[in-house]
Amino acid sequence: MTPRKPTTVKDVAAAANVSRATAARALNGYGYVGDAAAERVLEAAARLGYRGNRVAQALRQGQLPIIGFVPGDIQNPFFARVAHDIDVAARGSQHSLLIASSEEDLTQERALLDNLRALNVRGVIVAPASVDDNAHLAQLVHEGTPVVLIDRVLADMPCDSVAVDNEGGAREAVELLITHGHRRIALIQDDSRIVTARDRLAGYMNALQAHDLPINQRLIAVSNSTVQHAIDATIRLFSQPDRPTALFTVDSLMTTGALLALRSMGLNVPRDVSLIGFDDFDLATFTDPQITVIAQPVGKIGPLAVRMLLDRIHGFDEAPRHVRFPTRLILRGSVSQNIAR
Repeated sequence: MTPRKPTTVKDVAAAANVSRATAARALNGYGYVGDAAAERVLEAAARLGYRGNRVAQALRQGQLPIIGFVPGDIQNPFFARVAHDIDVAARGSQHSLLIASSEEDLTQERALLDNLRALNVRGVIVAPASVDDNAHLAQLVHEGTPVVLIDRVLADMPCDSVAVDNEGGAREAVELLITHGHRRIALIQDDSRIVTARDRLAGYMNALQAHDLPINQRLIAVSNSTVQHAIDATIRLFSQPDRPTALFTVDSLMTTGALLALRSMGLNVPRDVSLIGFDDFDLATFTDPQITVIAQPVGKIGPLAVRMLLDRIHGFDEAPRHVRFPTRLILRGSVSQNIAR
């Protein structure tokens, strides 16, 4: 026996002789519907056995305590950890979490935030995919939706934010390499439309300039934040005739890719290449040697973002708050003195 298909809003609309939009408004309790039309819709729904999506209805009517999180890329260990911490903190306050990754795509970010708005979530935490063209975020804030930015601060966005001192951390890493005698210091960075990439590039450049070292564009490689792209970028950098003696990578996936690429090229860390990565990660302490890193207080970011968001949800209306945590240099064994300058 073929199972009977569930009754849809379209079926109810046809039976009640109204438009689908009118039927949806009558069934879901939003917007205006005339008394006669509403009565026909409800009668048709009862007769046909219509069962609406109660969860979707409650979301649209703001009856469920849901918050949204739009990270740059959920596959990045940094965002995966932040997502976990946000989920734990949200559940601790009796809220549920919807996570949707923008995959560092601005168009996708806009669509995801539109969807979250349509679900009437109580607030959103966002890691903006781009420093440019953020009218969609400004519109959310203007409409009164609580918004907290994490990792990437937009200077002209009037909302709370939680980030780290990306510029200062990158500068400290490069200055360490310089004090160890390195002059040809390579950088693998992310797309410059991402705020953190700009800040870490600025730290790299500021450190070189402070020591009167030239900025050589041939030593700067732009890579997507994946292991494979970082492998390709590292091979390009170290295939040059006058190859770098040191490398700074701006996240853990790039550090992993750089390690694999250097090993495939027969280059030893730190004998042939000194290496520092931004972000601590598990593999950094399982390699030989262990990797020197600039560590972020990742465990503090998600819980603080949730507290800020809940403050706004509960009516806090003071000026936007901006928290910027310091980074920490963890010295391990991947940096050596460069004798031949």
